[in-house]
Amino acid sequence: MLAHFLSFAWRRIWREKQVNAIRVANLSIGLASGLVIFLVVNYMMTFDRYHPHMDRSYWVVTDVHRESTMQTDAAPRPLADVLRRTYPFVESAVRMETIFGRMISIPNGKGGWAKKFNEARNMCFTEPQYFDLFGVEWVNGNPKTSLSSPNTIVLSERYAEKYFNTTAAVGKTLRFDNRVDLTVTGIIKNPPTNTQMRYDALISYATIPGLESQAGMQDWLGLQSMCFVLLRDGSKADQLLGALWAVKKKHLPKAELSHFSYHVLPLAELNHQRSGMAPRIVLYSLIAVGLLLVGASCINYINLATAQALQRSREVGVRKVVGSNRFQLLKQFMIETGLLTLLSVVVALVLTQLAMPLVNQTLNDQDETLKPSIGILDLVEPGALLWFLPLLICVTVLSGFYPAMVLSGFNPAKALAGRLGRGAGGLNIRRTLITGQFLLTQLFLIVVLVITAQLRHMQKLDWGFRHEGMHAVWLPQQAPAQYERLKNGWQGIPGLESITFASDPPASPYNRPASFSYHTASEPEPFETRVRAVDEKYLEVFRLTLVAGRNFDATDTTGQQVLVNEILVKRLGLSSPAQVVGKRMRIKHADRTIVGVVKDFRSGDLHSPVVPVTLIHDLKHTSMAVLTFTSAQQNLPESALQSVWEQVMPDQLYKSSSIDGLMKSFSDMENLLAGFVQIFACIAIAMNCLGLYGLVTFMAETRAKEIGIRRILGARTAQMLWIFGKEFSKLMAIGFLFAAPLGWWLTSGWLQQYAHRIQVNGWLLLATIALMAVITTATILGHALKAAVANPVRYLRTQ
Repeated sequence: MLAHFLSFAWRRIWREKQVNAIRVANLSIGLASGLVIFLVVNYMMTFDRYHPHMDRSYWVVTDVHRESTMQTDAAPRPLADVLRRTYPFVESAVRMETIFGRMISIPNGKGGWAKKFNEARNMCFTEPQYFDLFGVEWVNGNPKTSLSSPNTIVLSERYAEKYFNTTAAVGKTLRFDNRVDLTVTGIIKNPPTNTQMRYDALISYATIPGLESQAGMQDWLGLQSMCFVLLRDGSKADQLLGALWAVKKKHLPKAELSHFSYHVLPLAELNHQRSGMAPRIVLYSLIAVGLLLVGASCINYINLATAQALQRSREVGVRKVVGSNRFQLLKQFMIETGLLTLLSVVVALVLTQLAMPLVNQTLNDQDETLKPSIGILDLVEPGALLWFLPLLICVTVLSGFYPAMVLSGFNPAKALAGRLGRGAGGLNIRRTLITGQFLLTQLFLIVVLVITAQLRHMQKLDWGFRHEGMHAVWLPQQAPAQYERLKNGWQGIPGLESITFASDPPASPYNRPASFSYHTASEPEPFETRVRAVDEKYLEVFRLTLVAGRNFDATDTTGQQVLVNEILVKRLGLSSPAQVVGKRMRIKHADRTIVGVVKDFRSGDLHSPVVPVTLIHDLKHTSMAVLTFTSAQQNLPESALQSVWEQVMPDQLYKSSSIDGLMKSFSDMENLLAGFVQIFACIAIAMNCLGLYGLVTFMAETRAKEIGIRRILGARTAQMLWIFGKEFSKLMAIGFLFAAPLGWWLTSGWLQQYAHRIQVNGWLLLATIALMAVITTATILGHALKAAVANPVRYLRTQ
């Protein structure tokens, strides 16, 4: 019988290949969308799950309480050493400092360099205890001694290949920042992609005192190091919290105790607001979206299957008359569903794999050190099978059981006589399902419209300074820059308009606040300021406007002069910018003089309002040269800029980027979110259209006799179309009544993070229902028109 059922099911599927192709496409798209989301979430949820002793490993972080609370991922440098030496319940502790913007040079044996690399985020300073906490596979070297001495480094296999073209690199030497030679003492396996500890090079922590002052190693107020702690078996996190409080009380000045608080984060839960690709709440939201998309595809499958139910009513009647019971019919229809589901799964897996390169590239664009390789083979891993197999079972049962129950439940006498009523197939249930789809689709449309409107609003906002057509060349941080020689060399390049040296452009992602005291005050002000080290050309190049006082004096070589912005003056409680000109300001451990006030400009992304900013005339602390070219200069003369650099500073690595690129990075996350939501919205709309197609087909079949009678009595085509239109209008309106408040609540909450934001108003909501009406009309009009103009005799003859 099973062979018979399979043979019949296949013939039936092939006979109705057009509608079954739609059903397979619908289920495949929904399932593929869910699989992509679940694979991404599964990848993020497995971050750093491979380390040993996960249940007793913790990350110590610090909150700084000043004008506002700033959450950091760091701790004081001496903390890890104090914990492991003082507290017996601490089995091990390690400190780490990630390296940003440092140069690695490979000697060529002739006094020059064979290769030069700019490294950031893939390297860190750390201690031998690193290997007690984190899972590292060794290829060559001793984990106990490889990082115990100064000027040593451990490389991953890929970085050994990158630097020396071989993994047999133990004993070889490289140059760090043109300051110290590092000897390779070990080779380790490449770190996996799903880890926050993506370090391909580990430099011994004992190297730092030779690069910095010894006093910095005992700095309890600076937050330069990450601290990870491994507790002994049976020890609790509360013991560590108590120890941290005692350490803070002992080592921090009394005046600073209230400004710092230490917290403990389990290593097993790295996806939170301070770490991971996304916080847990975002991952759970993604799972919910994935389930909604898969659920919507199942709903559409049910709608399309039951729309075909009346066409099989006589088949069911004949089967029952000749002796088939309901269980046998259920089995027959479930086999058909199983075959269609299996085909849908195969197509979904193909679609998922085709989508993964784009997903991997998108994740990599958000973090260049991340090299994800997510694919469908991840589904066969034990952890993934725990959710993948139940998902397939649920899809098969949800999409197949209800249509099979409807088909197998037909009354044989009515089925053979063709007198199944309008209740066949559960019209009320189908209406409920379609209403749910309208709700989901309109919710996505609201979110898409709000995010798009917010992005346009952000693009139109005035930043308060010039940033178009400007180029930044990064200066070496560990060696003196040749400012005058670079400037003189670059000024000979055709099209160059101006040059300024600065630590940051006016708006920068690096916006750490600094405390200061004003005029005669001996204590810091209750608010802080953002600091920019600049030269006297900074205002001219970025077109910042002076509202009081004057620009920097070029003869000020000691950094005694500063400029402040208008909001800083207002926060001081002064009514006029001119009142601060000539007053003293102590900032960055030096007494300086305010010589002018500039018009407010945005110093960070649009999540924050305009904040106090201080410009210090301090050339030696600048980190970039900003070059402006005339509008006639179509192509950036990158090679000419680099040629001058190589002549002036041949030992340093040339690195550049556009200021516009830096500005666009402020909205990277919003653009990524908008892209994802637009994709999900398109999928939801496509599924909604398939559901509408199923329902209009169903209505045309179940109301055929009514349509025929109305046509004979003289009903016009427009009146016939209204039979279908009023049904969908009602369902769409009900869906909108739920989607509008839910969408308003979700988007209003999301917009709260922006200081400069749009308001969710009635026009956006009206645009949503108008767009939904257009989509609905375009979907059902053709099929409804075909049913409305059909020969009524055919309908009446078959009833």
